[in-house]
Amino acid sequence: MKAAVVRDFTKPLEIEEREVPSPEPHQVLVRIECSGLCHTDIHAAHGDWPVKPSPPFVPGHEGVGIVEAAGDQVRHVKVGERVAIPWLADACGRCDFCVTGWETLCLSQHNSGYSVDGAYAQYALAHGDYVVPVPDGVDPMDAAPLSCAGVTTYKAVKLAGARPGTRVLISGIGGLGHLALQYARIFGAETVAVDITDEKLKLAEELGADHVIDARTQDVAHEVQKLGGADAAVSLAVSNASFRAAYDSLRRGGTLVLVALPAEGELTLPVFDTVLNGTKVIGSIVGTRQDLAEVFRLHQLGRTKVIRETRKLEDVNTCFDEVLGGKVSARLVFDMR
Repeated sequence: MKAAVVRDFTKPLEIEEREVPSPEPHQVLVRIECSGLCHTDIHAAHGDWPVKPSPPFVPGHEGVGIVEAAGDQVRHVKVGERVAIPWLADACGRCDFCVTGWETLCLSQHNSGYSVDGAYAQYALAHGDYVVPVPDGVDPMDAAPLSCAGVTTYKAVKLAGARPGTRVLISGIGGLGHLALQYARIFGAETVAVDITDEKLKLAEELGADHVIDARTQDVAHEVQKLGGADAAVSLAVSNASFRAAYDSLRRGGTLVLVALPAEGELTLPVFDTVLNGTKVIGSIVGTRQDLAEVFRLHQLGRTKVIRETRKLEDVNTCFDEVLGGKVSARLVFDMR
């Protein structure tokens, strides 16, 4: 099989021929139809974060494909079914996080395309209990970005407390932000979209944002405070300045939800203002299997639209450059069919 492999954090990925793996009793073998490119894949390939993967490894945690074989302990899915391989490859299933609906915080978790080989390959192994079935009627090319960009922003918007009567700022209308904006609207919130490119500001308008702010020419916090301030801000732009602008946009009692993970990300906050205003700052890391099932259901019902472009796996290094250069409208998806 063909796979894109990270062998050195300082070098491009290599396209290699590998043997098709065989599943362990708890695993499924998935023939990958498509795999989304997430910025996390680039961080993984470059060894950007404090906890680094161990080369050689295959990135990819937005994989969608057909189960071709299953170990004898697998009960959750069956051969022939279409499934998604998300970021959470598996967790212990027994700790207090796992049993209270916070499996994504499990200290014993493994992550697809990071601590275990992922979906930048024609075949991938996955834990049979942690893949998520893709409903009929959901295009696999849409399901791939929804498996991370979708479930990550869906969870963040949930934690933001978006509901009718609230005002939610979405900072960064890209691969994640264009979906976050849609979820905030689904939950009934008044939406404020912020970006720095004409294309993405136009996309925000097309997706129904109530207010659109160009951070290049407008003072984000000032403009949002003129509206009455944001009840919540979901920070998706990979910029320290955008984090602070989102924080400063909050009204009293507001919530800043941090999602983006720049390699050198930092946010300095004034303690006095944070206490006096009752401001909440929280981190949101992807979502659970149940969250992803809900994301797929919303898409199946026609409530969301995935903005994506198709690429070939052989062009993975060029695609990384496109993302880093800000040349992608939303999400890139490798078509492996």
